[in-house]
Amino acid sequence: MIADRTQGPSGAGYALENRTIVGRVFPEQFRDLHVQHLASFFRDLQDSLAYWAPTAGETPLVVLLTPGPYNETYFEHAYLARYLGFPLVEGHDLTVRGERVYLRTLSGLRRVHAILRRLDDDFCDPLELRSDSTLGIPGLLQAVRAGNVLIANALGSGLLESPALPGFLPAISEKLLGEKLLMPSVATWWCGEQAALEFTIEHLDDLVIKGSYPSQRFDPLFGNELRGSQRQEMIARLRARPQAYVAQELVNFSQAPAWHDRQERALLPRGVGLRVFVAATPAGHIVMPGGLTRVAAMSNARIISMQRGGSSKDTWVLTEQAVNTFSLLKHSVGKADLVRGGRNLSSRVVESLFWFGRYAERCDKTSRLLRVALSRLVDAGGDAQQALGAICALGAICDLARVLQVLPAAESTAGKPETAPPSREAELLRAVCGEEWGEGLAGDMRRLLWVATQVRERFSLDNWHAINRLQQRLQRYSAAAKVLPPVPSDALAFLDEVLLTSSSLAGFAMDNMTRDDGWRFLIIGRRIERLVFLANTVAGFLRLDSTRATGSLEWLLELTDSIITYRSRYMTQPQVLPTLDLVVFDEGNPHSVSFQLQILVRYLDNMTRLLGGPREESMRSARAGLQAFDLGRFEGLSFSQCRSCDPCLDLALLLGDISLAAAALSDRLEMRFFSHVGDVSRQTFAS
Repeated sequence: MIADRTQGPSGAGYALENRTIVGRVFPEQFRDLHVQHLASFFRDLQDSLAYWAPTAGETPLVVLLTPGPYNETYFEHAYLARYLGFPLVEGHDLTVRGERVYLRTLSGLRRVHAILRRLDDDFCDPLELRSDSTLGIPGLLQAVRAGNVLIANALGSGLLESPALPGFLPAISEKLLGEKLLMPSVATWWCGEQAALEFTIEHLDDLVIKGSYPSQRFDPLFGNELRGSQRQEMIARLRARPQAYVAQELVNFSQAPAWHDRQERALLPRGVGLRVFVAATPAGHIVMPGGLTRVAAMSNARIISMQRGGSSKDTWVLTEQAVNTFSLLKHSVGKADLVRGGRNLSSRVVESLFWFGRYAERCDKTSRLLRVALSRLVDAGGDAQQALGAICALGAICDLARVLQVLPAAESTAGKPETAPPSREAELLRAVCGEEWGEGLAGDMRRLLWVATQVRERFSLDNWHAINRLQQRLQRYSAAAKVLPPVPSDALAFLDEVLLTSSSLAGFAMDNMTRDDGWRFLIIGRRIERLVFLANTVAGFLRLDSTRATGSLEWLLELTDSIITYRSRYMTQPQVLPTLDLVVFDEGNPHSVSFQLQILVRYLDNMTRLLGGPREESMRSARAGLQAFDLGRFEGLSFSQCRSCDPCLDLALLLGDISLAAAALSDRLEMRFFSHVGDVSRQTFAS
């Protein structure tokens, strides 16, 4: 035995996956050789967690805690959680209330009785352990001390991973158990003892030097590889801090044949190491009848690690007795097993989908605004008459972009040295992909891509391909912009690609995703974001004097993606009355304010019916207020000659209130369904 893994021991899921695959490929050999199954080990693990969980008569809820998708063994976490039937959770999915741990779900807080963790000790509770950890659950240690949750393995068990411990295990075993070790450990010397230190220095060529503590970031050093100054430096370090180092006997790995097709395409000998797994049960400790055999990548490898290109093998334990064929896998699904909808969908997953919808819509609308502005910038270089109109339109669009915070507000020059303000071209190009002002559109795209990685399993393959294309286009444009300053034509081509991919994402959401709670919140997120954009856009348009220039209504229709609809209905140049009717009041136009309100009212009512709780009335009130507005007040009004007229100001005020109501709705949804704070989340479920 050369090492122990007691904090979040990885490998059991990989062993299970290997067994599942190999058992299907070689079913006859598997049966004829009487290979013991692994399922009974995992069943006993399930039963043990439920047995020792402090349930107080409730049905136990056991979860598997993972660091998240960026962890190198995340696949195993997901695979094992699905096999065991445990919800796979991250730290943000759990919360501690009244010294109890709860899982955040859309239906409320569900008490968690046991946590099978794959998170190291130090990261589990930022309140009492590592304060910089974003992976743990604040207050978890207090819940553990109160006896209200079982943690497996127990917090603090990482101490047993110390390489110094095997040197003392023989004496510990005889003292505590009254018997010798059945499986000896590799010979180990802790350099904190003077005799061990001197032995280590004298026999350095025959030893491996390791750090004493699991928290040390110290790769093993092989004494026979140290030469000259390196050797003297290592000896000096040993004498300076002997307690920080452990020496272990240098042993050779067992050899096993492994197939290599990179060069030789043949069976070659490779070093192997066996990782075995033990679980504590009410009847005593049980050992998995198998394990994870890890295979070194190279013939001369001195460390076996999956991180260094190693692979793994299925490990068979044979028996002469009848094999227990019990399995946790369902070989057939009956009517009683049918599932519709996502039970126990965590609040974190739904929140990620909600923000995916918001960021996707934000990227679309920001791209559309920048494309409208840059196309006028390009037109400004044409003939004189066209250039004059384009320059006026460009100024108005940039003014609106500042109102919408797509461009930074113009800075006051009072008391500052005179410097030339950035040109409109420079501002617009910076808004596409700049390092300032929130990184512009590129910043929103990165946030969209990040939140997509949090719910990768919720997207179809085609949907994920579209997300990957978006990432690749952003990377190409950003890389090119660092080499040569972009020009408007480059930015326009990039924006066209973004809008095309954005349309694909919207189509996938409407046509390819299952209509569950996650999908509903994704759509609500999109509608809230579109409502905020449309309401603020039209309100800003009505308030600005620069938008009174001829042709402004046309680019407003283009910005709201309604120009084709307008032209198909009216054979005239855009006028204020039909334009506002189309982009604000028409409930049949998917790019109007009224349409967003109508959809939100419907989805919020449906959400209340499915999830319970008070009905959300804000969008219904906003819709009623908009319907009560007299659009006829714009009849006969010449928008180009209007300067802050009463109808414009009144409608702008109403739209501003609608935008604020939509933002407040987003906050309430966050508090009620994602954060679970306040009176609306008092309902909790024990099972």
